[in-house]
Amino acid sequence: MTAPDATSPAATSAASPSWRDSLAVYLQPRVLIVLFLGFSSGLPLALSGSTLLVWMAEAGVDLGTIGLFALVGTPYTLKFLWAPLVDALHVPFFTHAFGRRRGWLVFAQLLLIGAILLLALTDPARSPLLVALGALLVATMSSTQDIVVDAFRVESLPESEQAAGMAAYVAAYRIGMLVSTAGALFIVTGFEAIVPRGAAWMWGYVVMAALVLIGTVTALAATEPAQSARAEAATQDEGALTRVFHAALGAFSEFLRRKEAWVVLAFVVLFKFTDAFSGNMTVPFVIDIGFTRNDYAVIVKGVGIIATLAGGFAGGFVARRYSLATSLWIGGIVQAMSNLSFSWLAIVGVNEWALTLAITSDNFCNAIGTVIFVAYLSALCQNPLHTATQYALLTALAAVGRTYLSSGAGYLAKATGWPMFFAISVLVAIPSLMLLAYLQKRGHFEALGPVRV
Repeated sequence: MTAPDATSPAATSAASPSWRDSLAVYLQPRVLIVLFLGFSSGLPLALSGSTLLVWMAEAGVDLGTIGLFALVGTPYTLKFLWAPLVDALHVPFFTHAFGRRRGWLVFAQLLLIGAILLLALTDPARSPLLVALGALLVATMSSTQDIVVDAFRVESLPESEQAAGMAAYVAAYRIGMLVSTAGALFIVTGFEAIVPRGAAWMWGYVVMAALVLIGTVTALAATEPAQSARAEAATQDEGALTRVFHAALGAFSEFLRRKEAWVVLAFVVLFKFTDAFSGNMTVPFVIDIGFTRNDYAVIVKGVGIIATLAGGFAGGFVARRYSLATSLWIGGIVQAMSNLSFSWLAIVGVNEWALTLAITSDNFCNAIGTVIFVAYLSALCQNPLHTATQYALLTALAAVGRTYLSSGAGYLAKATGWPMFFAISVLVAIPSLMLLAYLQKRGHFEALGPVRV
């Protein structure tokens, strides 16, 4: 079956659902399941990151030691290494009771709750090494949950709901992060009124562990994706090691056999590079031009998350109304052009309304690009035998721009000044747009099949 001609009236009508249809898709049971799983995925990230650093700073831990805790996030970048295990192995009792994906979901979430509780029982002032171990376990279990949730989302949602599911996932993920940062700090402050500070932090983390149960209840209420059930039936006669080998080898070899595979991989690395390049310098920029920490907390974090949520749902609408290629063009262009709002802010100077407008524009447009991009990554992972492995690999590649390619942004900002730096960050998007044009011309999106989302 081939994709319909995008220029035909019938295709245009089919590809452009009404706004009522675009809103109704978010109430589909499968999308609501993904929404709650997104909250469960976003919740633990800060518990081994920024929230933990606040706890350590209040406990008087040496700044050098605190800085080393950035390494705790390593499992999030290396999760593709054990994704084949998630694709191939059965978890005793859980797989039989709940199915291939749901079994892993419940298992990973229970281990995550245990890891958070272990971290809650540590004392940063007395045993930072034990804190590091607990945080590493939380990050490992959290990234494992992400592997399963990504595979579950891709396999359980039909193409017509992929973008909406991703928009719901991103929104809920951000809310989960907000709960485990600002929410956790408020909870700890509340406990400090009745117990000592150390115990307040412990009970704050206990509450966070309890909130993971939202994802567990969601997994139990969900149904096993039909694709996953078929894949399970196809491999039931294979041994565990054979399944792991086939999942790992199959995921890589199948992808590399695609037409223009290396161009696709380069596009995956570069599409969000413009966002990462400018985003790396947003915090020092805001502080450097004269805004206070309170301005940053209220406007950049507070207003910014609202704009991100709105942009996520806007990206879902765009991706449902237009073809995948057209949606990528829209997402790629708006996320790049939004960087000019910071060039304008650098000229205006310290003005809270200008900062609000710049942050709103940037977060809204970047969220549009993110949702559409992840819808594209989902379309690339079409084999349920190794969805988790392929998706984990693609997201790891996408992180290359954020982690490594953007590392020199500070030197460029210092050499050019803020207005010119953010203008240059727009031009950084050109290579990805050139690759997009090449892939579109070579029929890449037609080869993916009918993936209108």
